[in-house]
Amino acid sequence: MTSAIRLVVSDVDGTLVTSDKVLTEATIAAVDRLAAAGIGFAITSGRPPMGMAMLVAPLRVTTPIGGFNGGLLVDPAMRVLAEHRIPDDLVAPIIETLAAHGLEVWLYQGVDWLVLDRAGAHVDREAFTVQFDPTVVDSYDGNTKGVVKVVGVSDDAAAIASATMAMREGFGDRVSAATSQPYYLDVTHPEANKGSVVRYLSRTLEIPCEQIATVGDSANDVRMFAIAGLSIAMGNADGGVQGAARLVTASNDDDGFALAVDRFILGL
Repeated sequence: MTSAIRLVVSDVDGTLVTSDKVLTEATIAAVDRLAAAGIGFAITSGRPPMGMAMLVAPLRVTTPIGGFNGGLLVDPAMRVLAEHRIPDDLVAPIIETLAAHGLEVWLYQGVDWLVLDRAGAHVDREAFTVQFDPTVVDSYDGNTKGVVKVVGVSDDAAAIASATMAMREGFGDRVSAATSQPYYLDVTHPEANKGSVVRYLSRTLEIPCEQIATVGDSANDVRMFAIAGLSIAMGNADGGVQGAARLVTASNDDDGFALAVDRFILGL
């Protein structure tokens, strides 16, 4: 048991929910046990905030929610607390870079999700996951202002890897580029990362980072691992993500989050 932990910050996809996007009773019960022990609970994800609204009631979320990997922070009623937009002049070059590597591109402007092709790769899956539909546009021309996140989508792992490297080489520290799923490359403002979410929660809730535990499964979770007092990777995470965490639990399809809460935080 890590008795000093006062807050648990969790990723959503691949962590809190199963591969079929189900929030299990075991996960809900684990969050209830955290509350009973006086330990807070918060969520952050590459999802838009509205894509996490369905988790607020069953998990009794009362803390700020970090959507778009921290690009938009909202309260549980979905009121905006803070946001980090990608500079307008970078959006078009980002789109061009992702497209040049064969990735389909989505844009998020505030609460709006824009796509060029409703039948494109993973659009149906994403709509099911976030429980709202995208807006289809003919072109992204004229839609490059106020963008919080750009997503490159591909089932070609090599294309995702090369695009990630191109983003980092071409834009440096002007953006944050990390995979949230094997087929998604999320590009956000440099301050829109999960490490920044943890720091925001630390300041807002007045809890030192060393008293915060983080749980996740993807490359975009590594930054919050680095600054938390306790970091836990899911069993379904790849070796690099697991290596960045202090501890490893079972997979999201085997109630790994609940196991981590009981074994590593509550010591049950």
